Amino acid sequence: MAVYTDVSDEALQEFLAEYAIGSLVAFRGIAEGVENSNFQLRTTEGDFILTLYEKRVNARDLPWFLGLMQHLAREGVTCPQPVADRQGATLKTLAGRPAAITTFLPGVWPRTVRLEHCRPLGRALAQLHKAGRSYAPERPNALGPHAWAPLLQSCANGADAVQQGLQAELEQALARIVPVWPGHGVNAPLPRGQIHADLFPDNVFFLHNSVSGLIDFYFACTDYLAYDVAICLNAWCFQPDGAFNITFARQMLLGYEDVRVLEDVERAALPVLAQGAAMRFLLTRLYDWINTPADALVTPKNPLDYLKRLRFHLATQSVGGYGL
Repeated sequence: MAVYTDVSDEALQEFLAEYAIGSLVAFRGIAEGVENSNFQLRTTEGDFILTLYEKRVNARDLPWFLGLMQHLAREGVTCPQPVADRQGATLKTLAGRPAAITTFLPGVWPRTVRLEHCRPLGRALAQLHKAGRSYAPERPNALGPHAWAPLLQSCANGADAVQQGLQAELEQALARIVPVWPGHGVNAPLPRGQIHADLFPDNVFFLHNSVSGLIDFYFACTDYLAYDVAICLNAWCFQPDGAFNITFARQMLLGYEDVRVLEDVERAALPVLAQGAAMRFLLTRLYDWINTPADALVTPKNPLDYLKRLRFHLATQSVGGYGL
């Protein structure tokens, strides 16, 4: 979440007049994250989130995202719900951007990940995967392996300014990862379904060490379920100094298997899936580091944090390296 697009008082008041959610009490931008423009909205009827969808989100995908959130909620996953206007529309336009209001979830995301967060996180991820099975529409992963080489090429003029030799190192890593990706060549595909694809700590709310809700589904897609697990290993199981915390990983994986047991083929693929997850976030962070507008209310995240993760995963040979 972030703020790239400003909303004037007049435009906001006109926009809110189309909803039956009370009168405006407070409105502020949310600076966390890097993708869309997000605002916390308080009215006389309660708290809400207003999102303006920026360029990386394809407007044609927005009904899929909003429909997924509605479906997951019906299946027992606590996540934001789109709020319809007086005419029943959940997707509208504000300040020249597609926009939606969603419900506000109680809870706090963990600024510092602790061991007690990991098992509940694993359970919540598996519950999301099980609930998503009955959501029939599919959305391809726009940031899957096919996108990594073009994304790296788009950063070619800036990668070595971030760290000397970075471009060549990432090209070499891609040459290792992509040919052995599940489903590529002779490699067997894995169980697929709807995945969150961005379940970082700031997208998981906790109350009393229990998960109280999952947010920000705007990278969700149809892909390998174990790839979502690999994304969480990257996002939750590394210390600030870049060291991998195998105890955190083991608890997260055990929590996942409390709800859904990983198949043998998924366990065998976990190292390459973790490599790919590290590559995906390294590349998007690298792109943002080079291209984020100077006046945006957002701080780009350092891509080199994910270079350390990528190197770790490239040296990991089996699921045992992750605590199972």
